[in-house]
Amino acid sequence: MDLRRHIPFEEFDYQILLDSLREYAHPRKKITSLLRKGEIIRVKKGLYLFGEQHRRAPYCRELLANLIYGPSCVSLEYALHYHGLIPERVETVTSVTCGRSHSFDTPVGHFSYRAIPMTAYRIGIDRIELADGRAFLMAIAEKALADRVVAERGSGLRTQKELAVFLQGSLRIDESALKGLDPEAILTIAAAYRSRRLKVLGQVVSRLKSAEASHA
Repeated sequence: MDLRRHIPFEEFDYQILLDSLREYAHPRKKITSLLRKGEIIRVKKGLYLFGEQHRRAPYCRELLANLIYGPSCVSLEYALHYHGLIPERVETVTSVTCGRSHSFDTPVGHFSYRAIPMTAYRIGIDRIELADGRAFLMAIAEKALADRVVAERGSGLRTQKELAVFLQGSLRIDESALKGLDPEAILTIAAAYRSRRLKVLGQVVSRLKSAEASHA
């Protein structure tokens, strides 16, 4: 396929696609033909993937999440699973954004974005590099958990006991995984969120770490 000579990545935008078809007299008609044949897939307007028969490698769902809607950072349940904090595989790629909340159903899955304050959005973000030199933004484990705790609706989770039950019962986070978190990072995020609930989360993690240290 000629396009594969010009486009090294599985994910690409409209301008790259158009540039790769510049030898054609009617590149837009060619794009329509490629889409109809399934040789390329439109994820959303202006964003594409190669069809299965032309892929050289799996596409990156996390990178797609950053590209579909931004500014955004993969977080919440998807990031919790990525970091090994929750056992269940998460099908929806969940992100936080400093824009408006949004969700997208695409040919390659569902992507959701939860709005959070800018002060909270801009901390606790890790830049994860791919082998090809590109990178995507992913919340660190503490930020992903903080985002999820803030997102939980209802008036509960005010005490350490309520939060511990939620973390280990509802989210099914193992106690050993909680002990691996940094309570200071959580408290920094709590300050950015101005969240009492997150301060209590930091206290829960700190208590677990202290208990582990005293038994060491």
